[in-house]
Amino acid sequence: MSEEVNLCTIVGSGPAGYTAAIYAARAGMKPVLYTGKEPGGQLMITNDVENYPGYPEGIMGPQMMADFRKQAERFDTKVISEMITAVDFSGPVHTLTSETGETIKTHSVIISTGASAKWLGLESETRLMNKGVSACAVCDGFFYKGKEVIVVGGGDTAAEEATYLAKLCPKVHLLVRRDELRASKIMQKRVMKTENLIVHWDTETVEVLGDDEVVGAKVINNKTKEESVINASGFFVAIGHKPNTSIFQPWLDFNEAGYIITHPDSTQTKAEGVFASGDAQDHVYRQAVTAAGTGCMAALDAERYLAAKEII
Repeated sequence: MSEEVNLCTIVGSGPAGYTAAIYAARAGMKPVLYTGKEPGGQLMITNDVENYPGYPEGIMGPQMMADFRKQAERFDTKVISEMITAVDFSGPVHTLTSETGETIKTHSVIISTGASAKWLGLESETRLMNKGVSACAVCDGFFYKGKEVIVVGGGDTAAEEATYLAKLCPKVHLLVRRDELRASKIMQKRVMKTENLIVHWDTETVEVLGDDEVVGAKVINNKTKEESVINASGFFVAIGHKPNTSIFQPWLDFNEAGYIITHPDSTQTKAEGVFASGDAQDHVYRQAVTAAGTGCMAALDAERYLAAKEII
């Protein structure tokens, strides 16, 4: 076991992790970043990113993450392509364990493990990913301007995505598997008041249709068992996200959905010297640019923490 203690260890990559690494490295914190099981996060399954400042022609998600990593490494961030499988935040020096069994000692930790979109689990859904299938209307809705789309889900996320898309698309089909929405009352009212938003009650997806791009979906009515086809160019799955935070229990505080709770106006968690950024703690915005912003915040908070402890 190495007795070396890292100044800053970043758990997870993506916009939050790489931005934290850039700021931490420039502050002399010699960050070590563990990419995790999904290096680059959700942007690795995103084709065109057109809403991130600085890319006027847009950029492919994987290329953006390659750029982020290259910039972090330029300032001597040590990037390790492994997953952290266990943590111990009980002492002033924190202990992490990697998938290879390595023990890492560190004065500060920045969590940027992100969240993963929940999917229906259909073969056709996976096959048509980024070919009309998406889990983010704000990210991809612009590409379907003037086209009919389908949104799947019955909660606030689905209601928000459907009403957002209704501003861009002539017709939005909202597929709800029950006979009521789980969304909040105010979101239900917005859905019902949106004239070009058609709600299909008791409806589940059998198959997303299309070869090289989405052309619609085969659906079934749960009560009548009648199957039908809805023509559409986009298929948005809005059944929620699952934050990748399970390894941090019982050390931190979480909300009911599993997102890490941080102190007000801070990325500081319940554990001293542990900071959370990106979609692991943000269940509201979930955008690349906001993740990067909180990554910056986490690095600044970690720097101030280490300085106050006179470690740097």
